[in-house]
Amino acid sequence: MESKIEMREAQITEVGQIWEIIQQAIERRRKEGSTQWQNGYPNRDTIESDIKKHFGYVLTVDDEIAVYTALIMNDEPAYSSIEGAWLSDGEFVVIHRVAVNEKFAGKGMVKILFDKIEDFTRSQNIKSIKVDTNFDNLAMLKILESKGYSYCGEVMLAGGMRKAFEKIIF
Repeated sequence: MESKIEMREAQITEVGQIWEIIQQAIERRRKEGSTQWQNGYPNRDTIESDIKKHFGYVLTVDDEIAVYTALIMNDEPAYSSIEGAWLSDGEFVVIHRVAVNEKFAGKGMVKILFDKIEDFTRSQNIKSIKVDTNFDNLAMLKILESKGYSYCGEVMLAGGMRKAFEKIIF
């Protein structure tokens, strides 16, 4: 039977569950030798704030949370200063804090999430998606490449330089 996969806004009642998924992702980063997310960010307050501001989204598989992400419209102060150049300067959606539930790791969920984010972006009448990641987050770098994101340069975020990417969608 085909699984039902959908993206929807996260609910405040799901903070505990989402925080567990974030902790799994922090541990996965650490085991991979990544420095990303190893300094107390993101934390539970970050997730609560995301959800209260309507930035928090989940990808569910048969109503179980598989991936958490924050989608923010036109607002990432760090992106105003880039060593390099963005592809566009209009409205954009920013993807932050992508974390996969351990149970769904390695099953292509983030690629599905990125497709759903493109649909969401189109539904908002926005043509650009921007995202940044750590230099050593190889899994995310591979996904961005496979999904057609263009490397635009570097941005300073959360105390470190990050690789910045953008994709124009039609």
